Amino acid sequence: MSRSGADLALLFLGAYRSLVDTATTELAARGHAEFKPVHEFALRAIAAGADSASDLGRRTSVSKQAAAKTIAALLERGYVVSSPDPQDARRKRVEVTARGFDVMAQGEAVLEAARKRWEIQIGSAQLASLEAHLVILVGDAAIQADAPGWVADDSQ
Repeated sequence: MSRSGADLALLFLGAYRSLVDTATTELAARGHAEFKPVHEFALRAIAAGADSASDLGRRTSVSKQAAAKTIAALLERGYVVSSPDPQDARRKRVEVTARGFDVMAQGEAVLEAARKRWEIQIGSAQLASLEAHLVILVGDAAIQADAPGWVADDSQ
């Protein structure tokens, strides 16, 4: 059965929401109740070198103000620390904490378990085919959350 472009977009959105909702619910049960997908994107970008609000904004395609708001939320929750930049006293550097790396690892494990459930539902070959086709359609760069231009939700 052929679907419209809008139907296809909604299927992709539904698949994404299914994975994200699963991860959000499981992470909340593990003590990370306020952790959101935008936090994951930000932590990955920070771990990859985006050590300021300006850098994070560029990497995640949000305003410097939105990036600063995300950093503030991550600081408050203990996922990152901020320290003066040794080369520029006006600048603060942000780094991922052990808690931040831990929540990223837990999130990866939760998503891997969700992927395995999908593999059981549709079969290994079908899931591998789906993944291969998605790479053809959107490219490998689309899955690198630390790459410049990655679009992230700026709500906290």
